[in-house]
Amino acid sequence: MFTQFARQYYHNNRPRIALLGINPGRLGHGRTGIAFTDPVALNDFCGIANELPQQRELSSQFVYEVVAALGGPAAFYQDFYLGSLYPLVLLRHGLNYNYYDSPALIKALTPAIRLSLNQQVKEVGLARHAAVCLGRRNGEHLLRLNQELHLFDQIHILDHPRYLMQYKRRELPRHVDRYVEVLNDCRVQL
Repeated sequence: MFTQFARQYYHNNRPRIALLGINPGRLGHGRTGIAFTDPVALNDFCGIANELPQQRELSSQFVYEVVAALGGPAAFYQDFYLGSLYPLVLLRHGLNYNYYDSPALIKALTPAIRLSLNQQVKEVGLARHAAVCLGRRNGEHLLRLNQELHLFDQIHILDHPRYLMQYKRRELPRHVDRYVEVLNDCRVQL
């Protein structure tokens, strides 16, 4: 699935603006291999049929509202790359767990996060003028790492899609508009 997705949406060497989440969730990226994309979005929005359980994931639902507002997947993925600071799914008692939920885990995973960020920037060919970090606590970590690694000139921090869907759903159009505004500001500089 990821290979088909990459061929369809990332088929050139054009620099893309990074939108970086925390670490993959088990129902979206953990199943599809594509950040912030659950099996339903992969089929319905991206046109990639799959036989995975057709479950929705809250973050994916929000992200694909933003993707639609920015012209759909072809237009979105031409300029943007979805990824995560830490590239692997983390679980605790069968539920999603964030890399920053434990000081010991942060300490243990920071070298892998450094490596992942460097690889995403260099191997994917991400734009360096700006990145967008999804999640406030995640943003604190990316800002600190960016001071050390000097990967991005500017980092915009937005509320995480899951947080918005779980706690701010009534204000969904306003939050989608905020994402679109920030992403369009970054896009102008490409």
